[in-house]
Amino acid sequence: MSEENMLSKRVRSIALAIFLVLSGGAFLTACDQGPAEEAGENIDDAADDAGDAMEDAADEVEDSM
Repeated sequence: MSEENMLSKRVRSIALAIFLVLSGGAFLTACDQGPAEEAGENIDDAADDAGDAMEDAADEVEDSM
């Protein structure tokens, strides 16, 4: 096989892989939010709320000093 032919084959393989990854991502973004994603968002929200509460408590302690 010539070097040019091997390079062409490699470029086609890479292009196909990129196409498959991008099209797979498009299918995943079209899905509705599942229970795992919703649970993850709830955990993120709870962590944010806890962080905010800690910052507020630290501010109150700092103000009282």
